[in-house]
Amino acid sequence: MYIKMRDYSKALEFHQKSLKIEQQSLPPHHPELATTYHNIAAVYENMRQFLHALEFHEKSLEIRQQCLPPNHPDFAATFNSIGEVYAKMEEYVKALEFYQMSLEIQQKSLPSNHPDFAATYNNIGEVYYKIGQDATALTFYERAVKIGQEALPENHPCLQIYRSHLAEMQKKI
Repeated sequence: MYIKMRDYSKALEFHQKSLKIEQQSLPPHHPELATTYHNIAAVYENMRQFLHALEFHEKSLEIRQQCLPPNHPDFAATFNSIGEVYAKMEEYVKALEFYQMSLEIQQKSLPSNHPDFAATYNNIGEVYYKIGQDATALTFYERAVKIGQEALPENHPCLQIYRSHLAEMQKKI
């Protein structure tokens, strides 16, 4: 809630309180801890404190590696989030590496029209756009829109973003 209100300090405060309670009441490798670390990382990302975001994503990833099967969709979400942080840091090669890892897990664990694919394809398209590979970006934006149209309601904000990116790229090419 506080993230949507852009009150990141409050969001961080409540996630840290939650983490403290979980650390006292759950085993050290409980999946809920991984989720809380992931949420704290998201707050730091919104605060543009990217190194802290990566640190908490790493903690989330370590726990997930110990308690989840290797192709669990939560890994895809974590890899996608790490890719987003690297993209914001303009470390596009690393961003692509993590997006590709996310995509590989999605292909093994999710139905082919799952909306997470659309998000990952859009993110990959964004990186290719940023590095000037417009034709490749266009391909990924098209995939994002195709899956988004199948998996999301017509007025979903993510679908609108995917369409906007595709339209911008089509104008550019």
